Amino acid sequence: MSEKAPHIPVMLPEVLEVVSPKDGGLYVDGTFGAGGYTRGLLESADCAVLAIDRDPNAILRGRALETEFAGRLTLVEGCFGDMAALVRGLGHDAVDGVVLDLGVSSMQLDEAERGFSFQKDGPLDMRMSQSGPSAADVVNEYEEGELARIIAVYGEEKRARAVAKAIVAARQDAAFSRTLELADLVARVVGRKPQDKIHPATRTFQALRIFVNDELGEVARGISGAEDILREGGRLAVVTFHSLEDRIVKRFLMARTGRAGRANRHMPETEEATPSFREIAHKARKASAGEAEVNPRARSAKLRAAERTDAPLVPLDLAALGFPKVPSLEGGAA
Repeated sequence: MSEKAPHIPVMLPEVLEVVSPKDGGLYVDGTFGAGGYTRGLLESADCAVLAIDRDPNAILRGRALETEFAGRLTLVEGCFGDMAALVRGLGHDAVDGVVLDLGVSSMQLDEAERGFSFQKDGPLDMRMSQSGPSAADVVNEYEEGELARIIAVYGEEKRARAVAKAIVAARQDAAFSRTLELADLVARVVGRKPQDKIHPATRTFQALRIFVNDELGEVARGISGAEDILREGGRLAVVTFHSLEDRIVKRFLMARTGRAGRANRHMPETEEATPSFREIAHKARKASAGEAEVNPRARSAKLRAAERTDAPLVPLDLAALGFPKVPSLEGGAA
């Protein structure tokens, strides 16, 4: 096992400042990963943490931390989008804070056998939960137009159509099964200029990962679940790493704090629902220059946070969060 730290929690001091853990409080770390935020919460106060992760490997690795903080940490295997049901299933009606660190963890990227990265060759998998359709299934079975849409929307790849066309042509000879097979193909299609800082396959791999794990849907369900279980005065802190997920969080908080206003100025005035969240900061916070220098993952990070009011829960309209139309994981338009 490597001696280097597998994961550095991004903006940990800022997250702890926002959540402000208190003795006797109950907090949810919806994206446990390597346990960085969970440890931070537990060391900041004599509190308890319910830590959720869909990756069985993360839960297994976390058992040592569960032992270290015996009686104060409970690990839960599951999706953070289901946090309301998971928390209530453990007998808790409400919590004092929810922390979410979105996206794939550096540990998963480092594990070649998980297929998230093309830095090392591995099976074309990308499933965080290690169940359901894999990236290989998508690449080998989806139609050219569907692949192009997924790569364009989730990867923001300008040459998505050309990449999809090349994938469909290549799989006629042999199905894709390895990460480097796909990465090499995409690199040939997209090309690479000397000034490019990222590998030409990065955007395509990001798109497949987001799609396979329904990451944007999970974000929406997760922040809605946090709204459901936070008690009055409870804090929500969400760290995002790319524009698609950050847009969802931003729009949700704008709507729930009353900043969104009417979607159309020509619509008649209606009675607005009482805001369910109170702003902690109007704009997203970014990592310090010092942190960004020592931890490259922090460079694109944004922290958004809010405090729960006593307003009753209002059903979430996912369409209002700006979800793009893409094929569903089961096939067909979503």
